[in-house]
Amino acid sequence: MEHNVYLYILVMAAVTYAIRMLPLVLIRREITNPFIRSFLYYVPYVTLAVMTFPAILGETGSVWSAWAALITGIVLAWRGESLLKVSVCACLTVFVLELFLV
Repeated sequence: MEHNVYLYILVMAAVTYAIRMLPLVLIRREITNPFIRSFLYYVPYVTLAVMTFPAILGETGSVWSAWAALITGIVLAWRGESLLKVSVCACLTVFVLELFLV
């Protein structure tokens, strides 16, 4: 069974374009519903969390260093630190724990 890569790419491009184009065509006025506005506000954050959470726990050499980095990141983010500082501190947590404890 031969797979046509170009067909897959074409279908993927069409679906991606449709997902981005349809809201622009179908919704002509400003969204005033508070529930929908709130839902749309949190979509980027939830998407980022869903994509990164499994990688955080699965890409380190030890599950303990992964949990420590996750907790470090949550605490720093909760305190309002910048994304760069949260990322660097989480990475340093993994580095130090795996360097000295594993």
